Amino acid sequence: MRDLIVTENITLDGVIDATEGWFTVGNDQDQSDILEELMRQTAQCDAVLFGRVTFEEMRGYWPQQTDDETGITDDLNNTMKYVVSGTLGDPQWQNTTVLRGPLTDDIRALKAERGKDIVTTGSITLVHELIAQGLVDEYRLFVFPVVLGKGSRLFPDGTKIPDLHLTETRQFRSGVVLLRYRPH
Repeated sequence: MRDLIVTENITLDGVIDATEGWFTVGNDQDQSDILEELMRQTAQCDAVLFGRVTFEEMRGYWPQQTDDETGITDDLNNTMKYVVSGTLGDPQWQNTTVLRGPLTDDIRALKAERGKDIVTTGSITLVHELIAQGLVDEYRLFVFPVVLGKGSRLFPDGTKIPDLHLTETRQFRSGVVLLRYRPH
């Protein structure tokens, strides 16, 4: 059985909304340790799950990158991508399947297939639904040393938060910290 992993960049106060541009904190420092960790995690997955909005943002950026030395472009182009949408027609990105629901059935079927981890990132609305349905097997949170005080949160007010067990912590040179949790 495959695990569904939620990977998010997150502020100290739980915001995962990138509209304020806070993901650039520490970018003036050596980021090779974070990139190395991301590549390690990427090697452990063979599928990425997106909500429609995040998928369209990713599709509008990554396939056009021709000078990417990180390997992210090649990886995303070649990895199986699933996008949850009731309105998207042709996904217009190789190796992409549109999931039309019901969400719980689609995700359970994907998790039952043979393969490596399935990772979702961004996709706030989708992640909230995955949490509500108890479908998340692990949270990988890259915590940035920033407090915004507003914005979309990973666990908004009223969310039934599962009991979580900390499985790993790792600090990076930039001050970002990786926290990995699994529900009990």
